[in-house]
Amino acid sequence: MKARAPDAIRRTPHGRNVLAGVLLGLGAVAFIDEVVFHQLLHWHHFYDRSTSGVGLVSDGLFHAFSWFATVASLLVVASLRRERAFRFAAFAAGWLTGAGFFQLYDGLVQHKLLNLHQIRYGVDLTPYDLAWNAIAAVLLLAGIAWWVQIWLRHREDPAR
Repeated sequence: MKARAPDAIRRTPHGRNVLAGVLLGLGAVAFIDEVVFHQLLHWHHFYDRSTSGVGLVSDGLFHAFSWFATVASLLVVASLRRERAFRFAAFAAGWLTGAGFFQLYDGLVQHKLLNLHQIRYGVDLTPYDLAWNAIAAVLLLAGIAWWVQIWLRHREDPAR
């Protein structure tokens, strides 16, 4: 049986625009995290509780996730554009929401709750954690606020 998005998302161009943005936000932030913090700075691997080889494999799986989310987003955008239903504002609100959600999830769940890795090792983590999670919260809240504003305007005037 094929997995499907909830009906409310699949049926409305607005929901599909937000979904495409969320997927691209997840993919973009995961990609940036992987390239900058894992590959260029060598601060950590996705999974740091084993050998370097396991860490590299976990990075590869993480990198694959970022590309799957990105490609899925682009497929949804292509479909919306064919239908002339692409709406940049809803897409951008979704992007901010997805980016902020991923970064906050990474900072709170992966770094602190599951202890899969830390942002950096051998330093006081407090400023790193505060900056990481504050940026994530700002992105997430901005995306949600923008999405709600668009959704409320759309409810008032569905032609928008």
